[in-house]
Parts: sequence; C-alpha cells; structure tokens
Amino acid sequence: MNPGGFVGRPEYGRARERWGNESRHYVAVAVAIDAAYHTADERGQKGQSRMSSATAVAPRAQLFTPYTLRGITMRNRIVVSPMCQYSCTDGLATDWHLVHLGGRAIGGAGLVIAEATAVEARGRISPEDLGLWNDEQIAPLARVAAFLKEHGAVAGIQLAHAGRKASTYRPWAVNQGAALAEDGGWPDEVIAPSAIPFSATYPRPRAMSRAELTAVREAFVAATKRALTAGFEFIELHAAHGYLLHTFLSPLSNDRTDEWGGELAGRMRFPLEVVDAVRAAWPGHLPLGVRLSATDWVAGGWTIEDSVVLARELRARGVDVIDASSGGVSTAQQIPVGPAYQAHLAEQIRRGADIPTMAVGMITEPQQAEEILERGQADLIALARAFLRSPYWAAEAAAALGVEDADWPAQYGRAKPQVAQLAGQR
Repeated sequence: MNPGGFVGRPEYGRARERWGNESRHYVAVAVAIDAAYHTADERGQKGQSRMSSATAVAPRAQLFTPYTLRGITMRNRIVVSPMCQYSCTDGLATDWHLVHLGGRAIGGAGLVIAEATAVEARGRISPEDLGLWNDEQIAPLARVAAFLKEHGAVAGIQLAHAGRKASTYRPWAVNQGAALAEDGGWPDEVIAPSAIPFSATYPRPRAMSRAELTAVREAFVAATKRALTAGFEFIELHAAHGYLLHTFLSPLSNDRTDEWGGELAGRMRFPLEVVDAVRAAWPGHLPLGVRLSATDWVAGGWTIEDSVVLARELRARGVDVIDASSGGVSTAQQIPVGPAYQAHLAEQIRRGADIPTMAVGMITEPQQAEEILERGQADLIALARAFLRSPYWAAEAAAALGVEDADWPAQYGRAKPQVAQLAGQR
C-alpha cells in the first residue's frame, strides 16, 4: 500500500505517521514487550504449544470468534476505534461520515464506533466536531447507524466533552491552539474541573460550578437518548486523553477542594455520576463502555493502579468494557510509543478489575492482534490508523489468519482475499 494515496485527505493525515517503520520494527519491539510483561516459562510454554500443534488442524483465530456484551453479539473481536474527522458544520454528520464509517463496516469490522461526539456545543474539541446536543443532529447519524448495521457491524458511538481542550483549531488548520471567536471558537466559555489550562496556547478554562456539573451530566443523558433514537447499539463514554471526565480523575488537572476533588474517591465522583446517569438512560440490553487513559505517564498523575480501582467501580455500576488508552492530560507526559504499547494496560485492568477490555494503540498486524487475545491481555482489539490505511483490514486479517468464512460483500466477490494466496506470501 502506498501511503501517498492519502494526500488530499487531511482527516487521514495521521495514518501516514511511522507507516514504513511500524511493520518493520514490529517483531523486535513485540519481543521486547513480551519480555517485559511475560515470564520466560510462559514464552516457552507458548512456543512448545505452537510446535506440538504444527501437524494438527489449526483452531479458528480468536480474532474472528463472535463476542457478546449484554444483548449484542459482534461478529468478530475487531473494533474501529473512534477517530475525530473534524468535518462537520454545527455538529451535523455528513456524507463523509457515512462513507468513512460505512466503509469499515463493509470491510468486516465487528464494532464500528463513531468519533468523539460532543454532548454540548461548548464541549467540542474544534468547531468542526460531531455533536448530539440537539435533535437536528439525530437524523444524519441515524443514516450512518442504519448503514453500519445493514452491513453486519454493531453501531457504536463515543459520547464526549472536551473540557479544557475545547475551542481549538482542527489539526490541519493554518492556526493552532485556542480557536478565536471570529473563527467559530468559544475561548471564553471553556470549562473544566479547575481553572488550569492544558498549555499556554490553549484556552484558560473556568472551574465548573455545581450548576454546570448538573448541566453537563444532563447533557450526557440527553445525548444518550438521542443516540438510542438514532439506532446506535453501543455507547462509549470518553474519559481519556485529557478531556473533561479524564481531567476530573487526574490530580494534575483537578485541584478542587469540594466533594469532586481531593483524594481518589472525590476525583472519581463526577465521572461516576455521569456513568450512573447514562446507564440509567441506556437500555439494559445494550452495552456501555468507557475509554480510560489508564495512566498519565507523568509522576504524580493518574496511574494504572488508579485505573484498576476505577474499573472495579465502573463494573459494579453496569459498565461492560474498558477501552484502555493512555496519556493526553499533560504536556510533560513521557509515552513509550511502540507496537501494542498499551496492551499491558488493558491486561492489568482486565485481570485486576475482572472486566472485559479493549486493547488499542499501534496495533497494525493481524498476528499481533491475535497474540494479544491469546495471551489474555484483552477481549477486543481496537484499531485506528490501520483502518485509516485500509477500510478492509478485517477482511485482509481474516485471510492472513486462515479464516475462510469471514464476511465479504457480494458486490466485491471477485476481489475477496484468498487464504491460500496470502499463505503463500507469508
């Protein structure tokens, strides 16, 4: 695949990053990650298992086994991670969203999650963000959800509030940082748990009042009801990457002295209130997920141990899966980026809180994804840049892993990847 093919689509610009290096370095880095988080005995046993089964009939790849959360069953373990497209006017989904998300459903993903969707107009990251803060925004998203389901995917949506990272320019704009009012921004209306800006170039937020806490919680509930009306079957609440709910959790961004700040229980209070309110509004047969930044990667910040404590609370309150990401709350973060660099966080939450997890972050190769599942690090695999590069990653992965009966659109039958062909290429 030629990454130059993405020229002209700034929405997919980040998919070009490290394109040449990711596959080239996967084996070496994956071995290093395995050494850090798994014992020599475990590796030896896995190696013996692979050798002894070489002459046996290979079991079906776990990546292509169905997975059920509450009343919804996904056809496989592959998730299209929510990825901001910055392509809306007044929060309305467009044909771009239909094609972008619909293409991944046609390509065989089990769960397709629409990008961070603002529950308030002031909760957008940029003026071009997707929204569900009014009823006018339901119909365009209903069209998308119906198409996803028609083509075999579970239709998901991520509900979000940008908090102190709101009112910024989209990534490919000439200007960067705080979006000015004359450019459609709202720098004087940005809210957060505390009046601490993300950086010197971002808006200085206003510490939220009790009334604003109530208003935002109610906005999440209203957006949840609109998502249901639009036909979505899965909601993910965004509590990661330095956005509003994450900033309540992290001591780096929350210095409140009332009941929504202070020690861990206080900092968890508002996100848990939002979860409770959303779970009460979301039907019992439909699953609810939460994306967490499992660590801030900064000394004195939110930690993986905190995430395990929070995940236990979330499970008790009816959350069904944790999408384990990381970082985004501080410019001082030191992230060890590499292939599958967050999978161990998903594993620690899964084992420590006894809750299903999604692994996400620099997962690009089918065998890499399969090994994460085999190790028990996660239950689902969420991909972002890999799906920007190829909407048909799932179908290509099926062929690479020897799965012959994975979904493939009849209209494209002549081009279906063949297991035998790919086996010969390995």
